[in-house]
Amino acid sequence: MHQDPEGCETPVEPDAVADSDEVPTTTAATAPAGGEIVKRHRLSTRLWHWTNALTLFVMLLSGLMIFNAHPRLYWGQYGANYDHSWFEIGSRGNDGFARLGALQIKTTGVLGAWPDANGAIQHRAFPYWLTIPSTYSLAHARLWHLFFAWILGLGLIGYLIISMVNRHIQRDLLPTRKEIAPSHIWHDIKDHARLRFPTGAAAARYNILQKLSYGAVLFLFLPLIILTGLTMSPQMDSGWSFLVSIFGGRQSARSIHFIIAWLLVGFFLVHIAMVVLAGPINEVRSMITGRFRLPKDKGPRA
Repeated sequence: MHQDPEGCETPVEPDAVADSDEVPTTTAATAPAGGEIVKRHRLSTRLWHWTNALTLFVMLLSGLMIFNAHPRLYWGQYGANYDHSWFEIGSRGNDGFARLGALQIKTTGVLGAWPDANGAIQHRAFPYWLTIPSTYSLAHARLWHLFFAWILGLGLIGYLIISMVNRHIQRDLLPTRKEIAPSHIWHDIKDHARLRFPTGAAAARYNILQKLSYGAVLFLFLPLIILTGLTMSPQMDSGWSFLVSIFGGRQSARSIHFIIAWLLVGFFLVHIAMVVLAGPINEVRSMITGRFRLPKDKGPRA
């Protein structure tokens, strides 16, 4: 053990893993205990995390403004005002509504029909405080959206390459055979439902629910949202026409794009909830500095 510059005891780590995302494999005798500070996240992980957070925030709000230009979603090759949409946000008079198939709910004041900053009723899908820009402008929304789309796409490619080279994906994100057993997954679900979070060295490793959710975001949600975004581009259609066939048409791609965006919002909300419940100061610090204080064992579980 040695004293780090902050005056906290940390386990001495080999140079080869000193900047590892997770606590290196250790024996029971050398495993760090609760209360100690360990290295948790690589610099590449921290930079990508915060860049991605800003990127997805801007893309979501600018995407909602783009949706305001035509607040309906379709399946298939085409989509226009008189085609049957599976989802719609609109208004009748001063009453706003959201319709999913045959189900329609009143959303006056929030969606479809809502008061602007001056109190005047506006008839657009999403309100000004949820969009970029806040005043209606399809052109400016597209500029914001497409600029950050480049950051998202190039950032994802760069992060995946780096994570393969430094073996972060293979070592930390791939579930083991034991972890994917239904009994193990169900045990983790029950622990999370009871707010029983790992302690000691186990707290610095990803559990199976984290591996599955992060894997879904990295290898399914983000690639899908990028590819469906490309499918909606007329310029890309001319060169990569196979994308239109894969997703069953530009309107189907638009629907998938919208669904994935809200799945990412759901992931974000659950992620924030887990950070708050697990200890926000320690969790956020680990994503800023890379250092993480291992939670102490609270005693035997009932």
